[in-house]
Amino acid sequence: MDIPTLYQNCRLCPRACGVNRLAGPDGFCGESSRLRLAFAGLHRGEEPPLSGKGGSGTIFVSGCNLGCIFCQNWQISGGGQTVKRHEQHLGRPVSTDEFTAICLELQKKGAENINIVTGSHAVPAIVQGLIAAKTAGLNIPVLWNSSGYESLETLELLDGHIDTYMPDLKTLDSSLAAKFFNAPDYPQAASQAILWMIRHKSQQEPCHVIIRHLILPGHLESTRAVLRWFADNAQGSALLSLMSQYTPIAETNNLGHSPGRFLNKREYETVLGWLEEFGIEDGFCQELLTGSDWLPDFNRFNPFSSDLSVAVWHFTDAVHT
Repeated sequence: MDIPTLYQNCRLCPRACGVNRLAGPDGFCGESSRLRLAFAGLHRGEEPPLSGKGGSGTIFVSGCNLGCIFCQNWQISGGGQTVKRHEQHLGRPVSTDEFTAICLELQKKGAENINIVTGSHAVPAIVQGLIAAKTAGLNIPVLWNSSGYESLETLELLDGHIDTYMPDLKTLDSSLAAKFFNAPDYPQAASQAILWMIRHKSQQEPCHVIIRHLILPGHLESTRAVLRWFADNAQGSALLSLMSQYTPIAETNNLGHSPGRFLNKREYETVLGWLEEFGIEDGFCQELLTGSDWLPDFNRFNPFSSDLSVAVWHFTDAVHT
């Protein structure tokens, strides 16, 4: 893997910007070739088999190749366009050695796995870090927790380094994808990426692919289309994780066209009925959640509540050598 070449004419994600990220932050993701992280900790709020007893060892990568206008992690992703794409999102660059140290510290603290969150734009550096961490003694599973907006060529770089894939399937409606996620080609890119993940899933872990879908208030037909796609293409090969936690984000409400309310009980029960209609039984269904106490604040050393997360590393930490 020629890392400099991959960043010099960057085509790591479906946007294929073609920019030279070796020269500094550029492209839609607003990131350079250096891996930047915002937070690492033991997270207890993931799906039960992922959180287990010790918590999932989440590593939050700064930057993103989507532009979801209601992104709960907008402080580090630039979601909602609340910061200019070429301004620094929260986080700082880490070396391969520091990435390795973070992974090993999570493992030492009892993490059930290493959970890489939103790293699609930084795959070469992450793969390099995972190889180094495994050489240094990392032996817990690695999860790829992504938006699903991936190129097949970049996924090939991950092959052999990931034990469980956990992509979103946000929508199959291109107009909705353009309006809410800044990517009209999202439906095609994500569905192709997920099918690739299903074909290349690890044979070592009980949970190989978990497809997440967040129900959007007022847009139930989009959810119905996703459930039908899952039943037709992934049933028996992947688990579904249906999420009801859509939360209006105050910092992005000025955009005016994102759903400005929580999911209601009628909508929630309608979607549960569709699960039965499509015969979807394998997976997880989040209880109806209508509150914002769980939203992270990455300015804090522990962005989440102490009940939900144990902080292990924050971008304000002193640089490791």
